[in-house]
Amino acid sequence: MAKKVQFTETVLRDANQSLMATRMAFADMEPILGEMNKAGYYSVECWGGATFDSCLRYLNEDPWERLRKIRAAMPDTRLQMLLRGQNLLGYKHYHDDVVEKFVELSIKNGIDVLRIFDALNDFRNIRTALEATKKYATANTVASGCISYTQSPVHTVSKYVAMCKELKEMGFDTICLKDMAGTMSPYEAESLIKGIKDGIGDMPIILHTHCTTGMAYMTITKAIESGVDVIDTATSCFSNGTSQPATESIFYALQQYGIETGLNEDVINRVNDHFKPIKEKYIAAKTISPKSMGTDAGALIYKVPGGMLSNMIANLTDMHAMDKFDAALAEIPAVRKDLGYPPLVTPLSQMVGNQAVTNVIVGERYKNVSNEVKNYFKGDYGIAPGEVNHELETKILAGFGMEHPVDCRIEDSKRTGEDFAKAKAELGDLARCEEDVMSYICFPKQAKDFLEKRKAAEENVYTYSIEAM
Repeated sequence: MAKKVQFTETVLRDANQSLMATRMAFADMEPILGEMNKAGYYSVECWGGATFDSCLRYLNEDPWERLRKIRAAMPDTRLQMLLRGQNLLGYKHYHDDVVEKFVELSIKNGIDVLRIFDALNDFRNIRTALEATKKYATANTVASGCISYTQSPVHTVSKYVAMCKELKEMGFDTICLKDMAGTMSPYEAESLIKGIKDGIGDMPIILHTHCTTGMAYMTITKAIESGVDVIDTATSCFSNGTSQPATESIFYALQQYGIETGLNEDVINRVNDHFKPIKEKYIAAKTISPKSMGTDAGALIYKVPGGMLSNMIANLTDMHAMDKFDAALAEIPAVRKDLGYPPLVTPLSQMVGNQAVTNVIVGERYKNVSNEVKNYFKGDYGIAPGEVNHELETKILAGFGMEHPVDCRIEDSKRTGEDFAKAKAELGDLARCEEDVMSYICFPKQAKDFLEKRKAAEENVYTYSIEAM
């Protein structure tokens, strides 16, 4: 059993993303940041994932300014982000120069730990982000290679160990197993952690899981017994449901094992005391759905993460077809098999879920195929982990005039796209800095709307000040 286990606190990112779609405003977290800085966490996950999009789209906040403020309030704590490799924080592949600039700006504005993953575990799509991380690294920078964990006939312990060896050879500093659906069992955790430790030696291993299926506490306990080095947890009032296990609960359990954590008990309790009324406020506003706070063991069968489930419910509700929910859920494993068993993580989870819904609504499999699924078969997202449905693949590729999918790093197959100078010119005086331009490249409409609102607000303030003199 490990002698020391460290904690990554997720309340500023994944916990509130899982329970309330990343709608927590910066004003609600700001008062406690100084206290969190004293907690002794391995890291605080505060950025990346859906935070960037949500800040611009829903909260009228500049995500870069949020990061800078967190950095200023937490000078002694590693700040962590989740980065989707060549996808950055969006849903498509970006050019190498854009990926490199994004990583440079992330580190410049305060990020220490970059947890980098590719939805298909196609590691060709994370190399540029890794190289940029190393290029712009400070003394505190950590490049964490992340594996999207799932179960299928083609996902075995030996395959995961081989993936970890590849990540180590690529130059990552740590390796994270990302169990986004919370389906990893205690037995699987034991087999994986021991197998990985035997395969790669002393390289730190991190486990990220969710409580969606009710498995997480057992799984984390077994992972700790098997030698995991860092675990992701959420302050208890924002834990459980589709979020992570509770920080305080795991801390107390490890105390009895005699395992060192580095956490300050008084501080982590004060952190939770701060967020209790915040959670109640969002429950009252119906920002937090009761469904996200429950346990759904059905995910053990369907391998469906909480966010994917919410997306399906929203789609079926919009179509007035919630009576098809159970049928759509049952269709997911079949679609996933036809696509070669991709891990159900953004953006693949949405693609598989939406196609399952379409199949059920139309009443015929693949009569209507989404553009995203077509592009998946074309190879635009990387190589499928397992064998795909060849009949479906042949039909889709014929529509592109192709016989075989693209089999190269996606960036190498396209030479047109985002241009930093072009984006800066399009924004004109709306852009004050490189960060504004990067926001626009990643989310054009949302960023431009935000920047226009910012300019209008400042002009109104200026006009009012002149008139008041």
